[in-house]
Amino acid sequence: MARPGATGVPRSMAGPRGSDPVPGSVGSVGAARSSLVIVGRVSEPALGPILWPATGRPNGQVPLRTLARQTMRQYLLTTLLVASLVMLIAPPVEPAPAGAGPGAPERAPARQSKSGGGFRHAPPEELFEVARVIDGDTIHVYRQGRLEKLRLLSVDTEERITGRANVSATKPETVFGEECALWAQEYFAELAEDGRPARVGLLFPTEEERRDVYDRLLCHVVLPDGTDFDLLLVQLGKSPYFNKYGNSLICHEEFVAAQAKARKAKLGIWNPATNRPKTKGARAARRPYDRLLPWWQARADAIDAFRRAAAADPLLHVDSESPESLARSARAKLPEVEVFGQIYRVFDEDDGSRTVLFRSGDKAHSLRVRIAQEDVRAHAALDFRGVRREFVQNFLYVKGRLVETSRGFEMRSPGPDAWRVAEPALGAALVRR
Repeated sequence: MARPGATGVPRSMAGPRGSDPVPGSVGSVGAARSSLVIVGRVSEPALGPILWPATGRPNGQVPLRTLARQTMRQYLLTTLLVASLVMLIAPPVEPAPAGAGPGAPERAPARQSKSGGGFRHAPPEELFEVARVIDGDTIHVYRQGRLEKLRLLSVDTEERITGRANVSATKPETVFGEECALWAQEYFAELAEDGRPARVGLLFPTEEERRDVYDRLLCHVVLPDGTDFDLLLVQLGKSPYFNKYGNSLICHEEFVAAQAKARKAKLGIWNPATNRPKTKGARAARRPYDRLLPWWQARADAIDAFRRAAAADPLLHVDSESPESLARSARAKLPEVEVFGQIYRVFDEDDGSRTVLFRSGDKAHSLRVRIAQEDVRAHAALDFRGVRREFVQNFLYVKGRLVETSRGFEMRSPGPDAWRVAEPALGAALVRR
């Protein structure tokens, strides 16, 4: 098995026949430089005997200042010579784990770079052991002493075959989904070396780490050589560019270009023969990308519009999925803010009131919009169920006074006019006709 950065490339790292393989990793220049710093360090005790000689100067003895200069020059020349030899003969050294237990961090993901003719991140500065590969877009790693479930951003590989009865028509279990999962497992298995599991870096779009409703950490997986695994899935046709939850804040243009190129080459999911049954008349599931892509794009456009508004006034325009954004605006105690998000569930309370729970990956800090009992009838025209359907705009805005509570954040709906569907609506109508 070839190692990343060696002359060979693991089979699963290669693209379609005739395409360029994924480049290998860079060398251990950082390790050599660290050795240089250690070897070349000058310590004061080494100069002590020279700087403090016996009192007096016999005939022919070199003056103290001259002796110090000569000795210092000799010391520095010797140090530089030794350091040069270390850089020439020292073998590449992998950084040692920073902590005990599996998955101890080694480096933190660095900024992205487009040098070398293609998009690639700088080699990650923290690496975490891969514990399990569930499928193409869900991976488990050991991070800081705990098992962390990852949901890769901007990708959505097809579902593998489990035989479940209730399967969504927009996320069916497919043969290609099963093949993709097996491919991903083999891919990371071939990245393992020296008896240790594969190790990867994690990259987050913002300083605020976010989770989905299943408590999975949302991130990019970066290989030791800087390759973005999320982007690679789209390049190979293993996944569409999944911008249902917003355009990528890391490499949107690269995802768009990768998908266009994969579609043109009819790779993976874009090949008409993919998931087509080999036996005539046999049933087969295929994902309706022709309907999904416009829906995802409309949602992404709505998110982009909100991002622009929030950048202009972050206190007034609040993201319901960001506890930090909610807390910042609530503590400002503004008379009215506008919250952007999507509805997760609607509850009819025992006292006759109604609660609209907004979607969040942090259930302890979710937003609840309360509709008082006396106001439920006035809100009856709002179709909260319809705005949650597929193939319509699911994001909406609500205005009101935001407060922080022991259960998260709350807002009382001042009336049906405080609610509106985000644009483009794509057929969504919050008010029943």
